[in-house]
Amino acid sequence: MTYGKFAYLYDELMQDVPYDSWANTVLNKAKQYGIEGKKLLDLACGTGELSVRFAHLGFDVTGVDLSDDMLTVAHSKTEASGKNVSFFQQDMKELELADEFDIIGVFCDSLNYLSLEEDVQQTFRQIYKHLKQKGLFIFDVHSVYKITEVFADSTFTHDDEQICYIWSCFEGEHPYSVEHELTFFVHDEFTDKYDRYDELHTQRTYPITTYKKWLEESGFEILEITADFKETPPQMDSERILFVARKS
Repeated sequence: MTYGKFAYLYDELMQDVPYDSWANTVLNKAKQYGIEGKKLLDLACGTGELSVRFAHLGFDVTGVDLSDDMLTVAHSKTEASGKNVSFFQQDMKELELADEFDIIGVFCDSLNYLSLEEDVQQTFRQIYKHLKQKGLFIFDVHSVYKITEVFADSTFTHDDEQICYIWSCFEGEHPYSVEHELTFFVHDEFTDKYDRYDELHTQRTYPITTYKKWLEESGFEILEITADFKETPPQMDSERILFVARKS
């Protein structure tokens, strides 16, 4: 999928996203599991919010995203930060880079945008291929509970002077999937009018046991599975599941 106009609104709308929690989690897991190298791949990096944070933490960061628009924003952001991050436009399931990495992360439920089971499996295999021996793969996904109980048939709104949106969620065609219909009204300061933009985003998740099976089939050793940025196992009402796996 591509993000279109949404790429340029993304940071404004995602100000409450816990980027620091992801960044600190990666730093802590690198220390916990004895990762001495600093080469990190931020896969599905979006507008580079995490890429910049990782660079500030001392990582040698590469960012990959499918969306040219997202990468345009990311380039501008890293230049403004004074950090050097290499960005590449690629589909995560067809990842093909010359380097191997100490850590590969897929954050902000980006894996949930892959609509087919085989796409997730192929992505795991490509990530495995690009990790150094004993390298870490860290990612988060929406839980089944969040897709079926929090998102399904729900509507969310946001209203301020610059951006308004209506975000409606509907059950998707696949099990544990959801369609997000987003309508934005963005203020144009030159005309003093609001421009309308529409986006459709589809996400799909799977039970934890399915992710575990696919990771192990790809060759990974699963180190831990936690939820909601807590060092505790997932519960029935957990919303975000975090996996830490190692190339064995």
